[in-house]
Amino acid sequence: MNKKEKIVQSAIQVFTEKGVEKTTVSHIVKAAGIAQGTFYLYFPSKLSLMPAIAEVMVQLTLKTVIEAVEESASFDEQLKQFVDAIFAVNEEHHEIQAMIYSGLASTEHLKEWENVYAPMYQWVSTIVAKGQEQGAIRGDSHPDQLAKLIIGLTESAAEQIYLYDEEVDQGIRASEQKKETLLFLTYALGYSN
Repeated sequence: MNKKEKIVQSAIQVFTEKGVEKTTVSHIVKAAGIAQGTFYLYFPSKLSLMPAIAEVMVQLTLKTVIEAVEESASFDEQLKQFVDAIFAVNEEHHEIQAMIYSGLASTEHLKEWENVYAPMYQWVSTIVAKGQEQGAIRGDSHPDQLAKLIIGLTESAAEQIYLYDEEVDQGIRASEQKKETLLFLTYALGYSN
């Protein structure tokens, strides 16, 4: 792990423990085991870490999705596997997700979101294009646009459960939310089996 990666991983750990507001650059460099000057070679402030943290989360999410979605499965099964994977990532990492959103929203780095998400958009777009080629879903929309909508809807649905709702009956509500998300996507995509 290089120094920049150490800084990002340490920031995730410290931000999660202390919160963004209470965390200082000194806390981050202490956890990373580097000099404070080294931090500033890579990042001008603690909030400038947010796109790098978001990138780590997107890579983790994409890795989880790729591992969960079977290439040989039908489109409807791939869609179900995708939704399940997104919900699983949000359940496991909801503290980091909340931190990223609050950190990005409070800085000028929010505009970097589309670049950070580019690999995820591209991967889902490929799955959508295959579904269109097979005639499994409607072909009258561009795969790139549908990919953004699928990701946005699914992540928003998962975040409603894991970021915003109280933890009472979270598992039951998550199951219902996944079911409704899949149903909505199926209709929106014009799925035909």
